[in-house]
Amino acid sequence: MPSELNIRLRNDFRELAGLREKLREFCESWQLPQSSAFAVMLSLDELVTNIISYAWEDGLEHSILISAKCGGGVMEIEVEDDGMPFNPIDYAPPDLSSPIEERHIGGLGIHLIQTYMDEIAYKREGGRNCLVMRKRV
Repeated sequence: MPSELNIRLRNDFRELAGLREKLREFCESWQLPQSSAFAVMLSLDELVTNIISYAWEDGLEHSILISAKCGGGVMEIEVEDDGMPFNPIDYAPPDLSSPIEERHIGGLGIHLIQTYMDEIAYKREGGRNCLVMRKRV
């Protein structure tokens, strides 16, 4: 089984299918419980979708770097991009108690990541966003 998964994606939604497949294979190689694999895959999908959607305004091609490793009962995923500074940890969770037609658009993906992952850490370093997510498996 591979000890680490490293992926470089373009900021293009068509890249998501390959990411999903590689992450699924990595989770299977570590024999992660289905619930843990689902949490990791959903969280990474939401994060990368948000990065592709909102990180850049220049219309140019950019790279998103993803590394995943598993060991000691924890899967850790690091996602790095050179987009606009954005710390999802500081983002206020959506108001899920109000009727759906009164809710503000956005924020649900970040809420899902915060719900499904056990730890999330963010730093901005060298003009790059770096988000680390950890899931106890």
